[in-house]
Amino acid sequence: MLSTFKCTSNLSQAFRYNLRYTLPRCQSTLASAAVVTDPAEYCRDFVRKYDYEAYLIAQFWPKELRGSYYALKAFSAELAMIQDNVSNSTIGMMRMQFWRDAMKTITDGNPPRHPIAQALHQASIKANFPAYHFKRIIDARDAELQVPVHLTVDSLTAHSESTSSTLLYLLLSTLSLPSSALSHAASHLGAAQTFTNLIRAMPFHAKNGRMVVPAEITAKHGVVQEDVFRKGPAAKGIDDAVFEFATLANDHLVTARSMFNQEFGGKVPQEAMPVFLAGVPVSGILKQVEEVNFNIFDPRMQTKDWKLPWRIWKGYYQRMF
Repeated sequence: MLSTFKCTSNLSQAFRYNLRYTLPRCQSTLASAAVVTDPAEYCRDFVRKYDYEAYLIAQFWPKELRGSYYALKAFSAELAMIQDNVSNSTIGMMRMQFWRDAMKTITDGNPPRHPIAQALHQASIKANFPAYHFKRIIDARDAELQVPVHLTVDSLTAHSESTSSTLLYLLLSTLSLPSSALSHAASHLGAAQTFTNLIRAMPFHAKNGRMVVPAEITAKHGVVQEDVFRKGPAAKGIDDAVFEFATLANDHLVTARSMFNQEFGGKVPQEAMPVFLAGVPVSGILKQVEEVNFNIFDPRMQTKDWKLPWRIWKGYYQRMF
């Protein structure tokens, strides 16, 4: 628990989860899809390259479901990266439409020749994925093309519910774990993920003229966005804004943990741990933010967390995140 947070209770840029917020432009996967012969291998390599935290967690998934995990994580990452991959929103909307059409053909058993789509089709044979979850993620990323910033915390929380949390619901479906308590915990963990990844990616986005902290928080602390873009940590009020934003993220993490106190004796069910291991990197990021006194521009925030593999292993066997 973070000692200075007002609540009840890094990683280098290579370590990414919510890729919409951390990746610079990179080559589209659509361009290289035709040369891929093994969709499962493609998704595994894609996750290893662009979402290394998720790649570490994959080792704790049942071997027979690991391909499904990689497919879902690659799908989420691919959509999250679209805005930074395209030169304008129109092209991005076309990419989103491709994925809407792809999900229909996957349901019909005739996926397009795209490795992630083909891997999702293979995964759908093993698990009964609710189609509306995929639509929700696509629609949220599509809306983000038009409005890339959030004015309120509620707006950002709704976005996290439609992206990070919904992906966690799909992962629970992969493990055949329908439970309202698990879903409730996943909802709050998804919000904590989104918030912490925004915090850690703030220097990258500030450099590119984008403010990722909701406007209601920056306004409360007198933050001038242009000052953040030009001055970084010297901008008035930015540390206080980060503190409040991080506190909200920690509140969601604490709430997610509390779900297991109520129904599972304080421990995550072992069969659900592959999903909730996603909370281990979140906790590490929040601890690191506190250690730099909420100066997100501190160079220490860009250092690799060499203890992360060990902490994921420990979390799995202790059934905690």
